[in-house]
Amino acid sequence: MNFRKYCVFALKGFGMGAGSVTPCVSAGTVALLTGIYQPLIDSLESMSRPSTWKSLFKGRFREFWKTVNGNFLLSTGLGFVISILALAKVVTWGLDCHPVQTWSFFFGLIVASTVLLLAQVRGFRFSDTLFIAAGIVLGIGIFTLSPSRTPDDLWFIFICGAVSVCSMILPGIAGSFILQIMGKYEYIMRALNFDSLDLPVILVFTLGCAVGILAFAKFLKWLLGRWEKATLLVLVGFVIGSLVRIWPYSNMQDIADAQALRTGSATPLDLQIPSAALWCAAGVVLIILLQLTGKLASGKKR
Repeated sequence: MNFRKYCVFALKGFGMGAGSVTPCVSAGTVALLTGIYQPLIDSLESMSRPSTWKSLFKGRFREFWKTVNGNFLLSTGLGFVISILALAKVVTWGLDCHPVQTWSFFFGLIVASTVLLLAQVRGFRFSDTLFIAAGIVLGIGIFTLSPSRTPDDLWFIFICGAVSVCSMILPGIAGSFILQIMGKYEYIMRALNFDSLDLPVILVFTLGCAVGILAFAKFLKWLLGRWEKATLLVLVGFVIGSLVRIWPYSNMQDIADAQALRTGSATPLDLQIPSAALWCAAGVVLIILLQLTGKLASGKKR
């Protein structure tokens, strides 16, 4: 029974990893929709407490493992890592060769995530729209920024890991898009490809992620504990604002370049609207399935 439960956690971790490599859906959103967000935050927060590590250093391994909910973290983390390694090359290929279908799939994920996140808000009041509006303005402002050219030095890779992982565990903010803003999304994705693994970059980025997540988890738990509703509404607005960047036809040059790569000619330009609609619907269905998985696993019924 326990093995089955942890297999389910691994599958949810796989979904979180898939969210991490897509530049629009956060791992936190997937965790929220699949019902593991709160235990994830609790586990990460417990790892930021000195008393937790004190028990480990004193040899009380069983106590440490129970405090951090080790079985849950191990199974979820294993699925997360497998997903990133398996999908990094696929996502890079999709964005290079089939941007319309790839971005349409992401667009469907975002729309469905937004609707489901709003559905989880209880006692909605008109004044709450101000928080959503603030998130939309923030999202549009950030997501219309052009990715900048930044150094490839390991110190900057460490910073990228620390910053992006904080957004990965926030529902609504994709860490992979933060990497785009910092000019390092494709760089990190290519470092993770099996045929071109860059171990120094991967290790430094992972170290940055570990430091960032331990430093941020305590603040996030405090923030959600004190202003959970307001935080969620701002994040929902942020997700809505991201749609200006996720729209499949926001960059026609990328579509033309991909068509030239596939067919040898960029003219006449094929907008591929039927397949775009199909992949958008697939994104919606996937998010719905993720939420149903979370409800079934937690025993909740509507």
